[in-house]
Amino acid sequence: MNQLERDVRFLKRYAIVTTTLGVVGCVAAMRNAPADHERFKEISVERINVMEPDGKYRMVISNRPRSIGPIYKGKPFGYPGGGRPGIIFFNDEGTENGGLTFTGKKNPDGTYSASSGFSFDQFNQDQILYFQYAEENGKRRTGFSIADRADVDIYEMVQARDSIMKLPEGAARNEALQKWQAPRNGVPLAATRLYVGRTVQKASVVNLNDPQGRTRLLLKVDSLGVASIEFLDENGKVTGKFPSN
Repeated sequence: MNQLERDVRFLKRYAIVTTTLGVVGCVAAMRNAPADHERFKEISVERINVMEPDGKYRMVISNRPRSIGPIYKGKPFGYPGGGRPGIIFFNDEGTENGGLTFTGKKNPDGTYSASSGFSFDQFNQDQILYFQYAEENGKRRTGFSIADRADVDIYEMVQARDSIMKLPEGAARNEALQKWQAPRNGVPLAATRLYVGRTVQKASVVNLNDPQGRTRLLLKVDSLGVASIEFLDENGKVTGKFPSN
């Protein structure tokens, strides 16, 4: 009987010890497990990929060398990355649909250039709504634009262009490029319809353009503060102006 009691007490102690060790192990594992949410006071990176659960890009933030090239439904196309520092956005299908980019530097000879742009793309096409700033050695243009684009899939367009560029230089390739650049069903591949901004001539303007991208109404205040309104025909000829002088 004494032996049985000793065995029972041993089993109780063993159960208590093993249970305690198990609880401690679980707590430690929970503390060391990756958290769904982390908080940092500061982080330094060269690129951040924001991904959907299925692996598609949603947003990429990067420096210049690690910047991403165009992506269509998850496939790279057009040209390689490495030239667009900033933020690139992607739609639900993993296709690029806009972004925020910026540059600016001074050259050893004292010349400089700078630019920034915030754009939104037409579905499966290029930008149709954008804010832009561009400057080169003091010649500055800043504005807001709205554009029309033909309903042509940009991936198919680029594939067709790349095939043309593989042809030998000459008349055949030039003719193919001209045909590729031509309007589709009368609609230009791209046409600016509205521009509001400041020109390199230091004038503030509102350009209202027709579906072909030709300015038909121009509101302007020039660099001297003179205001005017101009009406133009499809050839760019002024047909009416106020004030007339």
